[in-house]
Order: sequence, then structure tokens, then C-alpha cells
Amino acid sequence: MDFGWNDDQLARYDKTLSDVRGAFPFEDTSRATDHYRREDWLRLGKLGLLGPSVPARYGGGGLGALETARQIEALGRGCAETGLVFGASAHLFACAMPLVDFAPAALRAELLPGMCTGELIAGNAITEADAGSDVSRLAVTAQRVPGGWRLNGEKSFVSNGPLADVYLTYATTDPNAGHFGITGFVVRRGTSGLAVGGPMEKMGLAQCPAGTVRFDDCFVPDAQLLGEPGQGAAIFQHSMGWERACLFAGYVGLMDRLVDQCVEHARSRRQFGRRLTAFQAVSHRIAEMKLRTESARLLLYRACWEMDQGRPATLSVALSKLAVSEGALSSALDAVRIFGGRGYQRADRIEAALRDTVPSVLFSGTSDIQREIITRELGI
Repeated sequence: MDFGWNDDQLARYDKTLSDVRGAFPFEDTSRATDHYRREDWLRLGKLGLLGPSVPARYGGGGLGALETARQIEALGRGCAETGLVFGASAHLFACAMPLVDFAPAALRAELLPGMCTGELIAGNAITEADAGSDVSRLAVTAQRVPGGWRLNGEKSFVSNGPLADVYLTYATTDPNAGHFGITGFVVRRGTSGLAVGGPMEKMGLAQCPAGTVRFDDCFVPDAQLLGEPGQGAAIFQHSMGWERACLFAGYVGLMDRLVDQCVEHARSRRQFGRRLTAFQAVSHRIAEMKLRTESARLLLYRACWEMDQGRPATLSVALSKLAVSEGALSSALDAVRIFGGRGYQRADRIEAALRDTVPSVLFSGTSDIQREIITRELGI
């Protein structure tokens, strides 16, 4: 593994970071609790951040997992609207990448260019009221009919759902086959029998709307099938490899930003006639934040590198996801403590970082699920 970046890669990161900061100024807190707008999405598309891992022939950047993660890391560091960062990453890794690898050629050509430019927003519809960590028993069903399938049931917590133009969803096609009875589908907004719910009230990731999607005898033609019938669970796990690695690069960027903010605050803030840097309770806390950030970054880079090398990356991805999510949550809480009462206010976005990191230990497989994967990979 090469621990260095070449000049082009360094320049790409710096440009992305600069462009993101210009497009989404940190000082602009007017939309801190508002959902993103279409113009925000198109701006991300113009910056090339909705499809860095999508092949260039579909309008993407054609980058591998490691370089893609580096771009998402810059996005997470430069954009304090973490809900927007999350929504864009879910759109790319849970939706675009399954299309790249499993959709029919005509469907890829139809959807991927618009998903890269920002003309289309995608939502991943997998979670159900009674199917969170266990996705082998989906209540949404798909019944074979001439020319396609009829879907029935409801998905919950679909990120980007209320605004999405296209949904990747998974349904039970054979209830007796367990993981081999799940099939993936692509459904366009406006399809007869598809009902999209409004945005939920959430603790964090405020800029990314999430809601329900219901199917009532919703017909999906065979041309919009992902892979083969029964391949849905494998396709979903494939997308989770991308999501658990590359999406969480945005949280590494957030951790970088928190360290930067805490260092600046500790240098400028004075208490008892001394700078905060003079108090070990503060400086050592920042040192721990930096340790978590760099440890998580290295684990994430290794996971992405293994993906690029075509190596089995299940263990590395689980370790990376666990380290980043738990580290980001701990560092956000430390940042609130370092900023004190000011950290509880919205102006510095410290309290927002705390709220935005809480769900990171839940989605894409909870921390306990990652520990289960790790122990299984160790043969325990």
C-alpha cells in the first residue's frame, strides 16, 4: 500500500475542498435545519461529487474506491451540511453503484448520466418497520406477472425519499428462500401504485429528507430488474460495501473539521487568565480527537484499497465503519465539551455535528452488527 498521494490527487482534493467551501459557506447557517434544495443537488453534480466512482462513459469520474473516498472526505470537511453530504453519498453508493454493476445496459444509460449531473435524485428503499438489521425477511413482496412484477408493501426511512426521482428497492419474491428470496427493482417516481410519504422529523442529518415509500399493486417491468431474481440480497450487500467504506469518508472529513475548529477555539479562548491550550484537560482531549481521526482514516483507506485490488474486504470494511462512526460520535461529544456553552449553540455548528454523528452508529449496519461481522470473519 502506498501511503502517499501524487500531485494530481493532492490537487484534486484541494480543489474539491475549496469548491465545496465556496459553494456551501460555513458561515451560512440559514438552512441548518432545512432540507436541501434542487439547486444544491445540481451544484454537487456540477462539482462532480454525485458520481466520482461511476464510469466516465455515464458521466461519472471513473475513480476507484480509494480516490472516490478522498473526494467524499473533502466534501465532508468542506460542507457543514452533513445531511446533504449523507444524502449525496447514499444516492451514489447505495443507488448509482448497484445500477453500474447490476442494471441492464439500457437502464444504466437512461439513469446514470442524470444521477451524475444532479438532474435525478435516487433513494434506496430497503428498510421496513420490522426489517432494519435483518433484511432477509422483507414484508414488501413482488409477485411475478406477465412482463414484470407487482410490488406491495411499505418501506420506511428512505433517505432522499420525499424528493427522489428514482428508487432502488428490494422485495421478497420467494418467502421460503431466505436471503435467496430477495430481488432488487428500480422504480421511477410517478409509477402507478407508488405513493411517496412526506419527510420525517429527525434528530440529525436535517438537510436530508427521509420518508416512507408505499407500493400498492405497483407494476415494475422486467427491464427494471436489478440482476436476476433472488440476487437482491447479494446486490444489497455489494452496495453496503461501497456505502460502509466510501460514505463514511464524509465523516472522516467532519472529524477533520472538528479538530480544526477545536484547535482554533483552544488557541483563542482564555479562561483563568490562560489560553485553553494550557489546560491538559483540553489539549489532551484534542489529541484523542486527532488519534481517532487518523486511526479511522487509515482503516477506511485500507478498506477502499482492498476493494480496488479486488481483495475480500469484508473485515476491513466492518472495522472501518465501526471506527469511523464511533470515533465521529465521540469526537463530536468532545467538541461540545471543549466549546462549552458555545458548543451548545448553533453558530459554530458543533451541536449539529453531534446530532449528525448519532445516526452514523445506526445506519448501514449498526455498530453491533459490525462487531458481529468482525467476530464472524475472525472465526469466532
